[in-house]
Amino acid sequence: MKYLRFLATLLPVWLAFESPSQAALKLSALFDNNMVLQQQMSVPVWGWADPGSLVTVSFAGQQRTTTADNTGAWVVKLDPLAASSQPQTLAIKSGKTVILTNILVGEVWLASGQSNMEKPIGQQPGQKPCFNYEQELAQANYPEIRIFKVGNVLSEQPLNDLKKFVSWQECSSNALNSCRFSAAAYFFGRDIHTNINVPVGLIESSWGGTKIEPWTPPVGFESIPSLASLATVPMESGKKRLTSPRSIFNAMISPLATFALRGVIWYQGESNLMEGTNDYGYRDYDDRMMAMVNGWRTIWKEGDFPFYFVQIAPFKYFSAKIQRVPSRESLPEFWTIQSRAAHRISHSGMVVTTDLVNNLNDIHPRDKQDVGYRLALLALNKTYGRNDACASPAFESCIFSNGVVRIQFQNAYEGLKSRDGQPLNWFELAGPDGHFMAAQGHTDGDAVVLTPAQGMIPASVRFAWDETAEPNLCNSAGLPAEPFKASVSSIP
Repeated sequence: MKYLRFLATLLPVWLAFESPSQAALKLSALFDNNMVLQQQMSVPVWGWADPGSLVTVSFAGQQRTTTADNTGAWVVKLDPLAASSQPQTLAIKSGKTVILTNILVGEVWLASGQSNMEKPIGQQPGQKPCFNYEQELAQANYPEIRIFKVGNVLSEQPLNDLKKFVSWQECSSNALNSCRFSAAAYFFGRDIHTNINVPVGLIESSWGGTKIEPWTPPVGFESIPSLASLATVPMESGKKRLTSPRSIFNAMISPLATFALRGVIWYQGESNLMEGTNDYGYRDYDDRMMAMVNGWRTIWKEGDFPFYFVQIAPFKYFSAKIQRVPSRESLPEFWTIQSRAAHRISHSGMVVTTDLVNNLNDIHPRDKQDVGYRLALLALNKTYGRNDACASPAFESCIFSNGVVRIQFQNAYEGLKSRDGQPLNWFELAGPDGHFMAAQGHTDGDAVVLTPAQGMIPASVRFAWDETAEPNLCNSAGLPAEPFKASVSSIP
């Protein structure tokens, strides 16, 4: 065991640990050299030993003793810890003693989702690397950031430990590149670390091409009446196992549950959008996201921990050679559903990415630096109490009066503007006939003023209502406005 753990600190090999019955004393795979423990909250430490044996855990001046149950399982909870960049030792004794070294205390975040969360900084088969990837990797020497990567595994039943993973490593160019660690998660963690100056632990558990249902536990589905039947759907065989409800949760999230963490970042949705005509589609994606978040929060027992996620980017789902969705409006409709989820889920926030695409034929945008930065803005403001702007402008109301349409926005901060200095684009107005026409306009503080076509009595307005929309409206912080579609109220 010590030899395997020693190797894990040197090489990014995928580790598969023996089952609890094969070792008298064994820790959860999450507990290893180089880890980060969460500050300011009770920290569970758990594993397995001989049934009925005493287990003693010692860390940072604390000592806790418990007795392994009749299956050999045990858990202790350390009192809240103060952040510390000083490497410390965690000792666990039950017959033999396991010593874990180089442990820091700080902020721990779980990063999950599909391929845009999974995308590494450097090379990935079938994808282009992030912008400036060579320079980013060369400068990625942050010994107080620690990374842990969960391997891709499915299971019919919840597992009590991980089957496949790359254990904790100090963040470096080699560590990030060799295990292809999430670029979005790294850039997020880097900004958190450099802003609040405490160690950061990042756990990546992602899988490209996956929908949200396999990530959701039964208790999550049960929390949403319309989805409750998915809690008991049998796992399918063959390739369909990957889409079966609970199948990824059981193997890649359940073993992490109760590990003390600050919150979750999430980047997923493309697969649900492209399955819009199937059972697990997108029109109730906000319900499905709520089910997953409810389930994770219930199982973690940490209350409503922060949940920050990324709105998927512009892409030719319909207008390319392969039509993956019913229309060009499928994506903007999905954007509004994701926005709805952000309003429904407590302690959450959403990053808008309509300005971060360099190729509308590439479903994996290369700018993950700004994705991580914007996720960090949400966390720094909403979780760590900073006052910096963090949210995109969002539609509030729309009134037609005195011949113009005035659209009020939330989150304008010090005012709205055109990102590129060009006239505002992607605004459209329609009369009662529903025929939309491009509308010219300008910013006015926290509002946009549009001039309708001559003779039009506006009934509807929409903004960025196309899968290829890359609008230039943003707030004073440079954050792009959310796409929307709404009715226009008229005042005589």
